[in-house]
Amino acid sequence: MSQLYDIVIIGGGPAGLTAALYACRARMRTLLFERSACGGQILVADTIENYPGFPEGIKGPDLADWMSKQAERFGLETKPAEVKAIAAKNGVYSLALADSGTIEAMSIIVATGARWNALGIPGEKELSGRGVSYCATCDGPLFKAKEVIVVGGGDTALEDALFLTKFADKVTVVHRRDRLRATRILQERAAANKKIEFCFNAVATEIVGDGKCRAVKVKDVATGSEKTLKADGVFVLVGMTPNSDIAKGLVRLDEKGYIITDDDMKTSADGVFACGDVRKKLLRQVVTACGDGATAAFNAQHYVERLKGVEYK
Repeated sequence: MSQLYDIVIIGGGPAGLTAALYACRARMRTLLFERSACGGQILVADTIENYPGFPEGIKGPDLADWMSKQAERFGLETKPAEVKAIAAKNGVYSLALADSGTIEAMSIIVATGARWNALGIPGEKELSGRGVSYCATCDGPLFKAKEVIVVGGGDTALEDALFLTKFADKVTVVHRRDRLRATRILQERAAANKKIEFCFNAVATEIVGDGKCRAVKVKDVATGSEKTLKADGVFVLVGMTPNSDIAKGLVRLDEKGYIITDDDMKTSADGVFACGDVRKKLLRQVVTACGDGATAAFNAQHYVERLKGVEYK
């Protein structure tokens, strides 16, 4: 027979771990699924400088470890398994696991995050967190007086390129076409910024380094000629993809696949909440993920208590 939990959380990043902390402190019977290691994207962050409470910054894996231990202190149960499908059944949710097991829950919190679209070129994976970044807001301050490259030509790429000029001495935008697709005002601002240069009709083919990023090889898409650009850092900004496959057919998604929620993290399905990078939102940061997680857990708690007839009014 399957086990029935008050709240099941899918995903062990900052949003999921914070939701778990709040759910466990509310004495909800809580289970968290994470198919790999808890921590999510912060596991590959060398230093996080914009999370409150750490004036000198904190290593991403250390923050993930502290978050996990804090939730476990209040009784969090975790399971290293992958949820393959979710279905409503007899007023509760049935979660089918990859190992053929089944878990039932009165409420679900989806905290599966999103993944940055990668270039898939040599050196990118090896130097991730060592000069290769997917978030200027997160890592920009680490590149004071450095030379960095931004790969991409959309709004995010130019917004982050402009942000990086607050720290870096030089920002080179590499884009595969002869013009940018970003909104005109962003193009105008970037063109007027003396720290920003453009490398059009070019694609990055390799990120070079010796434990740290040193340069980027780029190829002209028209001529095929190659050159090497010096770079202390590379910001890959070619979009994100939400890890929302598990929610398809269960809750409403937007055109990009992000889960649509209200301010209480409620989805279109009763008892299903979403938090963190997987939901449609403006800012994707560790601190906002934690806020989402706390809100999701609080509302999931009250949902479960209503079902049990014990909600405090």
